[in-house]
Amino acid sequence: VQLQASGGGLVQAGGSLRLSCAATGRTFSIYDVGWFRQAPGKEREFVASISVSGGITYYTDSVKGRFTISRDNAKNTVYLQLNSLKPEDTAVYYCAADRRGLLPARNQDDYDYWGQGTLVTVSS
Repeated sequence: VQLQASGGGLVQAGGSLRLSCAATGRTFSIYDVGWFRQAPGKEREFVASISVSGGITYYTDSVKGRFTISRDNAKNTVYLQLNSLKPEDTAVYYCAADRRGLLPARNQDDYDYWGQGTLVTVSS
């Protein structure tokens, strides 16, 4: 499966963005999907993940209550709604797909396919 992340951009603190992760090549609905981010000079970190059905979601503590992950399997797309953005949310955001069919993972080593990343810049 090929993943294409989009929706990043420049936004002021307190603003919102919606990221999309579109899949092509294989049936997307059989994969758990995760979002990760990498800030300048830092390691890539887990942000959120969602199960195949969309019924189970996980978030890192720093984004709980501000970010929402969702999916539309009919459109082969997973979304990450970013609200109340902070300058510390500035990063390249990556989506990834996990073919194991278990609970959605937080560990990036569990993911098999990665998109190219989309840059989110939050100004203060």
